[in-house]
Amino acid sequence: MAPWLVVGTMVYNAIESVIGLWSGVRADSVALVGFGLDSIIELLAAAALLWRLVAESRGAPPEAIEAREHAVHRFVGVTFFGLALYVATEAAWTLWRAERPEISPVGIALAAASLTIMPLVAWGKLRAADEIGSAALRAEARETLACSYLSFTLLFGLIGNAAAGWWWADPFAAMLMIPWLIREGREGWKGGHD
Repeated sequence: MAPWLVVGTMVYNAIESVIGLWSGVRADSVALVGFGLDSIIELLAAAALLWRLVAESRGAPPEAIEAREHAVHRFVGVTFFGLALYVATEAAWTLWRAERPEISPVGIALAAASLTIMPLVAWGKLRAADEIGSAALRAEARETLACSYLSFTLLFGLIGNAAAGWWWADPFAAMLMIPWLIREGREGWKGGHD
């Protein structure tokens, strides 16, 4: 069951990244573009976890699995730091220039769907992690759950812009994503260990 949950997450993140990036570029929304880029990073992290689960199921030596997992976590950590820098720069630039993003019904639907789907997927992963005793799957489940936070902040920014005309809500929502991105970057850099 665990590999199927991870594959499902990968498929969803691939779709989420395409929709997020496409709608973010169309609406000139730094929060949506950041959300789409985050989905690509989540896709890479899920792929690394899938590789680990498959390797474990085939009896690979624990040392080999840990060494590669550590390298992948560092790569993912660096990408989170890069994304945090991008979001901070773009959000600050957008606020400074008072650039108004367009209203994005597609982005609102995407954020609402992710806010609904991600907690359910995380719950399934946590159950599967307990069943097979996988700390890696448990950590990835917590990361999936944390994506709900990003979905919520994105939804706040997009609805604030659409319903109340708060043009600043989009870059503000993007800035609310930065602490989470930095935390994920740190965890990745340390090798994914708590």
